[in-house]
Amino acid sequence: MHSAVSKIISTPIGLIILATLLLTLSEVAEAGKVRIKDICSFQNENQEDLIGYGLIIGLDGSGDGSGTQFTTQSLVNMMERLGLTVDQSKVKVKNVAAVMVTAKISSHQAKGTYFDITVSSVGDASSLQGGTLLMTPLSSLDGVQRAIAQGSVSIGGFNVQVDEGNKIVKNYTLVGRVPDGGKIIKPLEAPRDESREIFLSLRDPDFTTAYRIAERINIKYGLLAYPEDAGTVRLVVPDSLSHPNSKIEFVSSVGLLQIVPDNSARVVINEKTGTIVAGEHVTIEPVAIAHGTITVSIQSTPIISQPDAFSQGETIVTQESRINVQDENARVVHLARSVYLSDIANALNKIGATPRDIIAIFQALKQAGALRAELIIL
Repeated sequence: MHSAVSKIISTPIGLIILATLLLTLSEVAEAGKVRIKDICSFQNENQEDLIGYGLIIGLDGSGDGSGTQFTTQSLVNMMERLGLTVDQSKVKVKNVAAVMVTAKISSHQAKGTYFDITVSSVGDASSLQGGTLLMTPLSSLDGVQRAIAQGSVSIGGFNVQVDEGNKIVKNYTLVGRVPDGGKIIKPLEAPRDESREIFLSLRDPDFTTAYRIAERINIKYGLLAYPEDAGTVRLVVPDSLSHPNSKIEFVSSVGLLQIVPDNSARVVINEKTGTIVAGEHVTIEPVAIAHGTITVSIQSTPIISQPDAFSQGETIVTQESRINVQDENARVVHLARSVYLSDIANALNKIGATPRDIIAIFQALKQAGALRAELIIL
């Protein structure tokens, strides 16, 4: 057998096949590699959460109601700062929404750096779609103003009110983001550390990944890296690189080294948008799923009552609501132990499960102990 294989390899065609296989294997190995800087952060940086209160304008009647006093008061105060005097009792805020603005910055971001921010409604607005955040100061926990925020809001959905009782909603519309909407005006100071030790902090702690990082660094530079725990790798800077410029060059070169991280099995669910993301290691134990839905349909129809001619009566408009409940028969599917996510998706598609249904099914599978993965709900 071995002699036959040797004869095949010794032929020109055999050598070509062997070279192709080796090239394919090397490409597969390279495809899974990532840079250390992409999965770690150096612990010589500070991070700070920012918060602020602001107003979003330009809403199409989906803003806060007149009963939201802080929105009305904020709008009046802003007008007065701009030199306009208004009567608070006559101010309408249906096109304005009060929001809390949140973000996170680090000491590596210099003055003038732009970053993304998140806006969340605090009043009774029905949607932030199409709105624009007015200039809002953002402060850290110690009360120091670190940044300002302003820009157009993106919510990734819509909320359409047809008439009273009838509306169409897609995704969650009371929380949005402003890409590059924040601007740093007072950056954080980086901690000054004159020691020879640098700590790498894994963004996704894992013992295997920490070991592989230390192993890769030691292969390249000698015994300099030591895994402390699942989330930390201690790196000792050589004496020859103690100069600040040399230290920066060394840290930069370490960040460019590539490894293959080991990821744990996870299923991430965003219930606001109905998005489901599952990793490659997700498996399901043998289980039977019975799934059915109850659909409640409420339709409101306006009924107009016209008075008789010359009766001096008034036209009255009332709403007649019709409620329809449909209880669907449960559909049953049997799942054998599956390693591939495509098998799971195909099985759930056979029973006509929607993304919202799949979210409920994954939650039930986790409770039943059949889902071999960590379930994360955003």
